[in-house]
Amino acid sequence: MGILKRAISADASVISMAIDATDIVAEIEKIHKTSAVATAALGRLSIAGSLMGYTLKNEKDSVTLRIDSDGPLGQLVVVADSKGNVKSCVNNPVVEIPLNPQGKLDVGGAVGKNGTLSVVKDLGLKEPYVGVIPLVSGEIAEDMASYYATSEQIPTVCGLGVLVNPDLTVNVAGGYLIQLLPFADEKCIDIIEKNMQTLPPMTTMMASGLSAEDIALKLLDGMEPNILDEAEVFYKCDCSRERTERVLASIGNDELKSLAEEENEIKVCCHFCGKEYTFTPAEALKLRENS
Repeated sequence: MGILKRAISADASVISMAIDATDIVAEIEKIHKTSAVATAALGRLSIAGSLMGYTLKNEKDSVTLRIDSDGPLGQLVVVADSKGNVKSCVNNPVVEIPLNPQGKLDVGGAVGKNGTLSVVKDLGLKEPYVGVIPLVSGEIAEDMASYYATSEQIPTVCGLGVLVNPDLTVNVAGGYLIQLLPFADEKCIDIIEKNMQTLPPMTTMMASGLSAEDIALKLLDGMEPNILDEAEVFYKCDCSRERTERVLASIGNDELKSLAEEENEIKVCCHFCGKEYTFTPAEALKLRENS
């Protein structure tokens, strides 16, 4: 379970969000058996997805973040609902590359710098909202800030961090967003910039014992902030046998018939949680009849 807190300045011109996503990223490592740099990359994108999902207005809204780039990780995908719950997957979960010049996990090198970040918001309309930007660095936090500035015209500061232990378990993981509302004045901007100059990295703050609430308030230091709301968030996959049946049915009658004739049993594995669904040839043919 993750803990997400949202704070607002006294004049209601700036909102901050902070999340302790250690348990969520630990679940990602457990499910996908990721290497250290893959845990850091997919963890960061999942944290960003949770923060973005929580800002959605309606209960059934969802957002999908997808990175397509030239790095060895391949495609990364995160889906978040309006409660901030997430599920995620990566093409190549085990990638081993040298540390970056700072001696840290080279997330940008694993993700790649020549690619795109796509944000697809399903808001219950006829067509989803789609925003696509070129990657800035592949480090993900900078890319998220660039997306907000470019596609939504919201001045945003984003920090994301995942600290992986030598045994590949997750020590701490979390992130934050600071967003200026349209009527924020120059004084607010100056305060935020000053705060950012002295703010330690997200993992440093968490490792020192600061909670999500502490960090959400610290981001707005000097602006008399108050906690606006909070939520418990989870790694949550919504796959089911019924959904899997619909996916199988969608591949077409000829393909279903071919599978039924060639296989003693048909296994379908969920990319997000690893759960496996098994169908007999007769069950597959029945889907063919009903499609």
